[in-house]
Amino acid sequence: MNDLTTATLHAAMRGLAQRQRVIADNIANVDTPGFLAGKVEFESSLRDAVRTGDPAGVRPVTERSLAPTGPNGNNVQLDEETLSNIQTGLRYQVAVEAMNAKFALLRTAIGGR
Repeated sequence: MNDLTTATLHAAMRGLAQRQRVIADNIANVDTPGFLAGKVEFESSLRDAVRTGDPAGVRPVTERSLAPTGPNGNNVQLDEETLSNIQTGLRYQVAVEAMNAKFALLRTAIGGR
């Protein structure tokens, strides 16, 4: 199954999963001298890909944050990372629920329960 909705949800879930991994890495390195936080961006490329009808080609991009660093050269902000982790988890949950609803419609359409 490779319709636009399913492909878009799958691409969004891939990007959100990568963001969660990067956030976990950031939090794990909150006290590591010289560590620069990672940031994942995929929403703008997903938006463009949906406009062109090819969200399957979306690849999340991870870059190092250019935010100011503390005295030890680390720029991880634990409160920001925690909030971002919560937001990302909620967005992932919404995408999973949307995917479940899509499959429920398909099951109904083919006569399943």
